[in-house]
Amino acid sequence: VRMYNAGLIYRGFRIVNWDPKLQTTVSDDEIEYVEKTDPFYYFQYGPFVIGTVRPETKFGDKYVVMHPDDARYAQYSHGQQIDLEWINGPITATVIKDEAADMETGSGVMTITPSHSNIDFEIAKRHNLDIEQVIDERGILLPIAGEFAGQHIKKARAAIVEKLTSKGLVTKVDEKYVHNVATNSRGGGIIEPQIKKQWFVGVDKEFVIEKSSIAGIASGSATTLKKLMKASVENGGVKINPERFEKIYYHWIDNLRDWNISRQIWFGHRIPVWYKGEEMYCGVEAPREEGWEQDSDVLDTWFSSGLWTFSTLGWPDATDDLKTYHPTAVLETGYDIIFFWVARMILMSGFHVGEVPFKQVYLHGLVRDGQGRKMSKSLGNIIDPLDMIKKYGADATRLSLVVGAQPGNDLKLSEDRVRGYKHFANKLWNITRFVLENQHEGDTFSNIALTEADTALVAEARELAKTVSDNIDNFRLDLAADAVYHYVWDRFAAQIIEESKAVLKGADGPEKASKQRMLSEILIISLKLLHPFMPFVTEAIWQQLPQKENDLLMVAKWPSA
Repeated sequence: VRMYNAGLIYRGFRIVNWDPKLQTTVSDDEIEYVEKTDPFYYFQYGPFVIGTVRPETKFGDKYVVMHPDDARYAQYSHGQQIDLEWINGPITATVIKDEAADMETGSGVMTITPSHSNIDFEIAKRHNLDIEQVIDERGILLPIAGEFAGQHIKKARAAIVEKLTSKGLVTKVDEKYVHNVATNSRGGGIIEPQIKKQWFVGVDKEFVIEKSSIAGIASGSATTLKKLMKASVENGGVKINPERFEKIYYHWIDNLRDWNISRQIWFGHRIPVWYKGEEMYCGVEAPREEGWEQDSDVLDTWFSSGLWTFSTLGWPDATDDLKTYHPTAVLETGYDIIFFWVARMILMSGFHVGEVPFKQVYLHGLVRDGQGRKMSKSLGNIIDPLDMIKKYGADATRLSLVVGAQPGNDLKLSEDRVRGYKHFANKLWNITRFVLENQHEGDTFSNIALTEADTALVAEARELAKTVSDNIDNFRLDLAADAVYHYVWDRFAAQIIEESKAVLKGADGPEKASKQRMLSEILIISLKLLHPFMPFVTEAIWQQLPQKENDLLMVAKWPSA
């Protein structure tokens, strides 16, 4: 409602991504391009040759577009009309000179279908051309298609090509044309651009921001949502880790169009707009008078979730929680939703609160199978974490998702990998058993002096704590977990414990007591360092220790060098 009152949300006819399968609009960010091989047809369009992979859209093509600088077509003038034979008989085509035509592609000439293509729609708007719908919301051809009206586009395509062939208008067919087809990432439906009346957020519309703590955006200044999103990161208010994603973020903002926020689905926040005849009302509460009907559309999921950082803290009231916890310190999420969610939260928080929503963004990669392929039912390569937890334990599963998972990079996961960390968990139990078995009941180490060699070994473990801490502080959780994993297995178990066995088997004395204290201290340090990555096993082991500073490991003091 506030954005509507600021003039940033408007309703209008625009070309949108329409999914005939799910019967709803789809945002640009939710489009997934799938590579397909289809025939590419070359048609004779009067004196020109045009190409298309979708002949079923060509019924409305009565404009032929060419670049104004294309010398091949210098004899044709803008607005010139040409009579020619087309799918359902003779038509009069109009020449349009526009820089959108690519002189390097094909013949350099194209016809346009403004109601079913973003590029064509923009050309039609620039030149005030007629826009006629050819395909309805279900993928059915409309009366403009003549004898093909009422047929589904998939069924009609072959018949249309056959008719054009009979007229001698098919000049060539490339049967193995590879191209990317826009699909809905949620349901897999092929996108059919349609002109529809929808609600949009104007990202280039200027507004006055009343209060701002965002560097580069002064309180009371005129700005746009695009500028607000860019300044939040560009001026250091939000740091994105890995840093390389900042360039991707800027590129997305620079190419961002007005955001279509209305959806024709069952679940979501219903758009707070009511209609009564020609009247329209936008508000938090419904009008009290009779006869008003609420808009049946709901808001895009990412519009609603973009409010999360401050709406959960009591906003629009100036609550103590909002003052204390906003902006938050770190947002952790996958790189695949940096545009869906991260950017939307920066937009919403900036407009409504005048603050960045968080100071750091940590982006993890996607989990793929052992061969690096995307997990899918069709490939049968899905690894269910719940199954892994049942077979190998939660800690082994957690560690398999942390070690080697560099920020922003995808992770290859296999059952063998999880099984390997189960062996490490067992190793940790065995280490603990050995250390405890070589202590006497009631032993205390506070008064036992460490030998010079054992002091150095404990110092080495504490130095590891510094390395792990630095990596965690720098969001390199993968390196932190890997360092402590290799230290415990390769250094503590394989070397330090093995080299201590001869002394531990000998008679009691200062050297043996020193070894016992050294092993105990290194075990405690190791458990603390492993706890963020293996909380369950380490906590269970902690409970078995006869001497510990806290009842719970999770509240024990972090080790320092």
